[in-house]
Amino acid sequence: MEFKEAFIKEEGRTFPGKTYAEHLLKHVFNDQRDYLFTEMFAIHRAHVVMLAEQNIVNQEEAAEILAGVEKVRGIDCSQLNYDPLFEDLFFMMESRLADEIGPDLAGKVHIARSRNDMGVAMYRLVLRRHILTLIDHALGLGEALLEQAKEHTETVMTAYTHTQPAQPTTLGHYLLAIYDILDRDISRLWSAYHTVNASPMGAAALSTTSFPISRDRVRELLGFRSIVENSYDAIAGGDYLLETAAAVMILMTDTGRWIQDFLQQATREFGVIRVADAYVQISSIMPQKRNPVSIEHSRSLASSAAAEAMTAIHMIHNTPFGDIVDTEDDLQPHLYRSYEKASRVLKLMKAVITTMEVDEEKMKERAGQSFITITELSDVLARDKEVPFRKAHKLASEVSKHCAAAGKELYEVSAETVNEWIKPFFDVTLTSEEWTAITNPLEFVQRRKIRGGTNPKEVSRMISERKKTHEKLVQRVADEHSYLNQCSQLLDTAVLDRITGK
Repeated sequence: MEFKEAFIKEEGRTFPGKTYAEHLLKHVFNDQRDYLFTEMFAIHRAHVVMLAEQNIVNQEEAAEILAGVEKVRGIDCSQLNYDPLFEDLFFMMESRLADEIGPDLAGKVHIARSRNDMGVAMYRLVLRRHILTLIDHALGLGEALLEQAKEHTETVMTAYTHTQPAQPTTLGHYLLAIYDILDRDISRLWSAYHTVNASPMGAAALSTTSFPISRDRVRELLGFRSIVENSYDAIAGGDYLLETAAAVMILMTDTGRWIQDFLQQATREFGVIRVADAYVQISSIMPQKRNPVSIEHSRSLASSAAAEAMTAIHMIHNTPFGDIVDTEDDLQPHLYRSYEKASRVLKLMKAVITTMEVDEEKMKERAGQSFITITELSDVLARDKEVPFRKAHKLASEVSKHCAAAGKELYEVSAETVNEWIKPFFDVTLTSEEWTAITNPLEFVQRRKIRGGTNPKEVSRMISERKKTHEKLVQRVADEHSYLNQCSQLLDTAVLDRITGK
């Protein structure tokens, strides 16, 4: 009992206990201050304007309330610190407002509103901004990919399957593949954005209110495109968090895969990509080193961003369907950090890709090695020499084995020698011109004119189409930024009109 009494004496007998305050409330307060301050006051302003327009508070009251709100929201929030007198930032700001206009008027701000719908609205406003910012950076990276792809439609390179040299492709074809994945990632981000960009305001605790409010007016003033209509859904639904987390997690997982390729291609052994001096560091002891740390950090940050998103998903998993702290203050910063880190990754890799130098000759040389054009031999035999395809494939395999045993690349062997290797299996002859074309990696990519293939003209066609789509996406984002700015100005005007009595 003495131990218990001593502990209680140290902790205190009233809320909040010392441990609760130090290890929870202080951290929650700091996150709210750093992430939610602006959004909290946007909601205060929009809600009071609506209350006045609906004659729930009179004009004089609205003017005084909003004047006080404007004064309090003008404080430097970075200077705010947790005070155990207040449970969180919301109650601290309500107290500040009460100091300005009196507790009765300050209390009217909360008419027909709950911490529930207000909290979800704040989260959605912050996430909306993070998603749109990440889309901006994804579009910037996409532009860099398309520009480099355009420059390298004929830069032949080795493509790999199962980490082994497989077939020739071009750097343009490869970069365009990365762009197409990024484009789908952007589509997922847009889907998350539209899910998030819906107003829960007016749901109150979960059943709406008996006051004659206008949910649509608050939606309009806050820049939401729609309303989460069912009030229970507005409070209980966590799928907007899951979709937000999933979109960035997929983006970062996709990005991490090709970042790994870039690290390999930038090694001294591969040496086909040179990272610009602005994005490498020198060893503290080995002066010859050019460490591509910008790519390394990008890979690490991508993993961290994906992990933060996965954390959010796990925090929602198996939680009750209703208002619950698991989806609130403890969870939200994981998503904010995920999007912030993801933005850093995309900006870093845009810089690397835009400024990198490509050793085209070394890429071309590599593409002539490891027998990776041998697929064309089986195609020529089947298509032009009427050899059954499976037999043609076997003949090509035999040629590869002979070359390997002789320690030679395909282009180092004559057509006559190849004909000798083939003759025991099938009576067919290749001309020198045919064999030279088969061993030429550039010819290999030129012949693949099928839609989506490696042929430079086909790749150029795809790039041209992607650029048109990309420009539309850029305009779409610009339009959304413009819409949000217009809504912000609409709110500013509505607040000013109420304060001045216009």
